[in-house]
Amino acid sequence: MTGNTSHHRQMPAGRTTTARLLRLVPSLAGAEGGPGPGTVPGNPSGTRSGPGTVPGRRFRQLPGWRSIRGRVAIVLAVPTCLLLSLTGLGVADRAADWSAARDTVDQVGLLVRAQDLVRELQRERGLTNGLLGGAGKYRDDVDAQRVRTDDVLADVEAVLHEQSSDHPTAATTALDDALTPLDGLATTRDEVDAGSADRARTLRFYTTAVTALIDAESAHMPAGDRRITDGLQALQALARATEAVALERGSLNGVFAAGRFRTREYLDFTEIRAARVAALDQYAELATPDQQAALDAAFDTAAARRATAYEKQAEGGAAGSALSVDASAWWSTMTALVDDLHGVQRQVGEDVRAHAADEGSTATHQLAGFLALGALILAVATALAVLAARSITRPLSALADQADAVARNRLPAAVRRIQEAGPDDIRALDEPVAPETKKDAEAVPGSAREITRLAAALRNVERTAVGLAGEQAVLRRNTTESLASLGRRNQALLGRQLGLITTLESQELDPDALAELFELDHLATRMRRNAESLLVLAGAETPPRSWPGTVTMTEVVQSAVAEVEQYQRVQVPDLEQSRVRGHAVAELAHLLAELVENALVFSPPAQPVEIYGWRDAGEYCLAIVDHGIGMSDEQLARANARLSGRESFLITPAGAAAGRAGGTLGHYVVGRLAARLGAHVELRRSQGPGTTAYVALPTAIVQRPDHQPATSTPTPG
Repeated sequence: MTGNTSHHRQMPAGRTTTARLLRLVPSLAGAEGGPGPGTVPGNPSGTRSGPGTVPGRRFRQLPGWRSIRGRVAIVLAVPTCLLLSLTGLGVADRAADWSAARDTVDQVGLLVRAQDLVRELQRERGLTNGLLGGAGKYRDDVDAQRVRTDDVLADVEAVLHEQSSDHPTAATTALDDALTPLDGLATTRDEVDAGSADRARTLRFYTTAVTALIDAESAHMPAGDRRITDGLQALQALARATEAVALERGSLNGVFAAGRFRTREYLDFTEIRAARVAALDQYAELATPDQQAALDAAFDTAAARRATAYEKQAEGGAAGSALSVDASAWWSTMTALVDDLHGVQRQVGEDVRAHAADEGSTATHQLAGFLALGALILAVATALAVLAARSITRPLSALADQADAVARNRLPAAVRRIQEAGPDDIRALDEPVAPETKKDAEAVPGSAREITRLAAALRNVERTAVGLAGEQAVLRRNTTESLASLGRRNQALLGRQLGLITTLESQELDPDALAELFELDHLATRMRRNAESLLVLAGAETPPRSWPGTVTMTEVVQSAVAEVEQYQRVQVPDLEQSRVRGHAVAELAHLLAELVENALVFSPPAQPVEIYGWRDAGEYCLAIVDHGIGMSDEQLARANARLSGRESFLITPAGAAAGRAGGTLGHYVVGRLAARLGAHVELRRSQGPGTTAYVALPTAIVQRPDHQPATSTPTPG
């Protein structure tokens, strides 16, 4: 506008009278949101393609590969893992040896206790067989032996229960199963006491129980040292040999008590002797020289020689002839030999146990050594990774700090200096970017050749960036000045055009021609607003168009509506009266015209656009409501950012400049005008379809009608 508003007063009543411009419409009920002014058509979401999207196949990266520390760690982790794997094999091997040694110690302890039980059962078997053979003098010995057997059995069961609770092994399980045949021990004893027991069947019962215990001792021998394995097998062979001797003692005790061999008893005698010989041969193959010497000493005693003599006499009764051997003498002689063999068993068991303990101690020390080696490898690898990463990351961090200083301080300062320089001052383009501190000007710490080259490259980039920034600043300044110059020229031409149209309107008498002149007047008014928008975007001050005193809010709204194309669709259902100070009238009318026009463009042609006005505390609020398709949350956020002035028209965010910035010019114009007026503009969703543009005007430009008397002022155009 040029200040000449006479043409507005001469427009037809349909355009100048508020009653004909506005129609009553349903009142606003707290509406929010909708497709606001400047909404970009054809792109409802208002979004762009994902930033940084690279076409083609994507490769999955290793964890930590995005950082130098992570890459160094990965490079060093591979050989470290190989070394730790080898160390782990050694640890596993030593742990297996340690576990085998511990199991051996536990198993030998069980063997010793099981042999004590075997020994007591063998004695009870021999005495019971003699009692059943007719030697009644064994009655007291049998009763006493039963008590000892029960005591040892209870002790073995207690040990098995304790070890099974701590760490059950296959040996404890096998020995526990071997005690099952002894469940019939009480019944066998009752039959013996009642005199109904068969001697052969009773002998087989005791022999079965003893054999089960001996077999359980060899079950699941722990794998480990060969000497330990041989010792356990030798102990097993000696146990079988001792059982053969004890079985021979019990069997012949009954025979000597009866005075002769009965059916198959002689064959059993020969089989027992054959089993003893086989067990002793196996023991000789497995035992150490000291262990073999201990066994030879046990068979070289006087009792052993007497036992051999008794055996020769028993061989003479093969045909069932009478035998005159004292059963008591035989028993005492063989008992001495069996006790000596049990002593050898204990000695062999102690040897195996001591050797297993030594192996366990050695395995423990080696295990600790392997663990210490693994920890040392891990510590060295970690230290190397840290040192290598620091040697790279520290210089790079220094370069990053310098680059950040350039980006945050030095480069903006250079651009600001260029922008503030005069049009003819070209020296600002040639001034280098000065380092902030002496440290920034020094070489980057670190002697790596690649780091030094990188530092030089960054400095080259810095100099190039300053040059480009200067060129861009000059180009942007020239562009802004060109836009401002173009806007002023258009504004001047349009002012002259409006004056000419006003003259023609005053001289025209033909109603049809006058109506066409009014349309031309309206079009020129809109063109003048676009020219003023160009000046606003360029940051130039528009020619002053102000009025003395104040202007009513109704007149301001009428002036805004007069500058839009489809003004017939605009309705003002409720507008609380207030007055606007003269210096803000033109810019406020311009702001409202931009919002109204955008609401008209992005709402259905048959739907009205409504304007509401009310006071809220000290502020005056306006609402422009359309009934369009609405806006998404992202669209609202971006539009409100433009309306608040947070986005610059000349520096549009990436992806928004192409094909979209032109459709949102109204937002940028409104944002600039709102900043000048100190107003707040915001788009919100309406309760129904559409968007509401809220404008909050400060008290500095709006006052109540009773604060100042109404003055006769021209309607702002």
